Amino acid sequence: MEIRSAADIESTEAVEGAHLQRLAGGEKANVQRFVIDPGAVVPEHSHPHEQVGYVIEGELTFTVDGEERIVGAGDSYVLAGDEPHRAENHGTDRAIGLDVFSPPRDDPDWEG
Repeated sequence: MEIRSAADIESTEAVEGAHLQRLAGGEKANVQRFVIDPGAVVPEHSHPHEQVGYVIEGELTFTVDGEERIVGAGDSYVLAGDEPHRAENHGTDRAIGLDVFSPPRDDPDWEG
């Protein structure tokens, strides 16, 4: 068993105001913590990985297929692999949450 403390893992600013930390990772999935500042926009992108997420604090507005969906604290979501999406924090508080990627996402520009 491997244990990693978030305090020991550096954060990466993938885009202005979007901070990511790659936490635990295995052969079939990995976990990433995100902190997205008020006003920050994660531009539309896609990746082959299925993305399952949970918002711990704040809220994000996701745009998928031209439809906006608000995901708030206590909500979870699933994005299929290769599904184009974007996320924006329209609130006044940081949005903090976790994403799980399967297969593991290994993109140094987007993960800490």
